Amino acid sequence: MDKTNALRAGALAAGTTLMMLLMTSPALALTRDDGDDPGTGLSVIETLGLYVVAPIVLFLVIAGLVMVGDKSHKKKDTTSSNIAVKPDAKADVKA
Repeated sequence: MDKTNALRAGALAAGTTLMMLLMTSPALALTRDDGDDPGTGLSVIETLGLYVVAPIVLFLVIAGLVMVGDKSHKKKDTTSSNIAVKPDAKADVKA
């Protein structure tokens, strides 16, 4: 990638980021809207459980299910990857 393309890509990325930041400014407003009822906040333990522990547990459950499914597939598979092949005695003899 040459210098011109790199500058063009950097300018595009910077411009896109700037536009996204300008468009999200109303989300940072401090005044409440009519009918706004935010409720109570989360504690540190609840936040860590929701955003750290729960995704890790979910990942481990999915990975475990995939591994269990993969092991049962290998037992039923009759391809050459699961068959012990005896070495051919004739192949070892050099002519």
